Amino acid sequence: MRKFFDSNALWLSMLIGAVFYPWLLPLKPILPWLIFFMLFFTFCKVNPLDLRLHKWHGVVLAAQLLFSFLTYTLTLRLSGDPVLAQGLLMCFIMPTATAAPIIAGKMGGSIQNLTTFTLLSNFATAIIVPATFPLINPAADMTFWPAFLLILSRVAPLLLGPFFSAWAVRLIYKWRMQKEFVLPVKIAVVPFYLWVCSITVLTSVVTETVVANFEVYLSSIIYLLIASFFICLLQFGLGKLIGYWLPAPSKGKDYQDVLINPAAAPKNMNEVSSITAGQAFGQKNTSLGVWMAQTYLDPLSALGAAAYIIWQNLFNSAQLFFVAHKK
Repeated sequence: MRKFFDSNALWLSMLIGAVFYPWLLPLKPILPWLIFFMLFFTFCKVNPLDLRLHKWHGVVLAAQLLFSFLTYTLTLRLSGDPVLAQGLLMCFIMPTATAAPIIAGKMGGSIQNLTTFTLLSNFATAIIVPATFPLINPAADMTFWPAFLLILSRVAPLLLGPFFSAWAVRLIYKWRMQKEFVLPVKIAVVPFYLWVCSITVLTSVVTETVVANFEVYLSSIIYLLIASFFICLLQFGLGKLIGYWLPAPSKGKDYQDVLINPAAAPKNMNEVSSITAGQAFGQKNTSLGVWMAQTYLDPLSALGAAAYIIWQNLFNSAQLFFVAHKK
């Protein structure tokens, strides 16, 4: 039963969120807390001294930026529809999801390397968006420093807060117990279930947005749904290729059980990096993307990020299903 739930949890949570969205919407305020504790337990698995930059980090980040503005420019010239162009831009420019290390860890990726890229990606977005979005939407009342600090204020508490809290736990434990902290296996699975809960609530929010705009913006919704599907496949696939051809050596110590952190155990690092970079490129911080689109672009362009939520979680659900049935 548990194996079935683990391999099908994401699509089941999305189904529940979509069907029961009127009753789940009041749970929206707990989303930040779900994400905070989800990341806290995940970061407890990571020794901060093992966080290092690797070649694929720079290549994936550069590819993300290149595709973002290339897609926006081409879509705007070919379609003349700024909402569609902005919606597709959001599918690319959104930073890596703070929960990406959880999925990568369950599939055998490197939690350390993906945590490093998640920090890099979110900080880069906080710089790039204020510098470029005024050119895309001159009507937006935005200058660089206020926008940078505002975006950073949205990212930092949910990313750096759990990171430094987990680091403090590790240091205090080592000081008091005189040995390295190891997260118990029973607790190590908690982040995944917190992520499933957050997906359920987030899907209810997306469903409400689509239902509210369905009749008025039907054509835009259809275009964004179709285009975001192919963008999702492109980003996951390209990320996996980059990771495979630029493998990151595993330099972490085997201080964790393989069930807690698969990257700590010796294995084919091309495969590990392929999984890790695929999640880095493909799994997006969609809640931040929706907020940035509604704040700085045409609010309807947020439907691009909202549609991406559906595809990335269906893709992750399929990946987890195949991983579970390979064992």
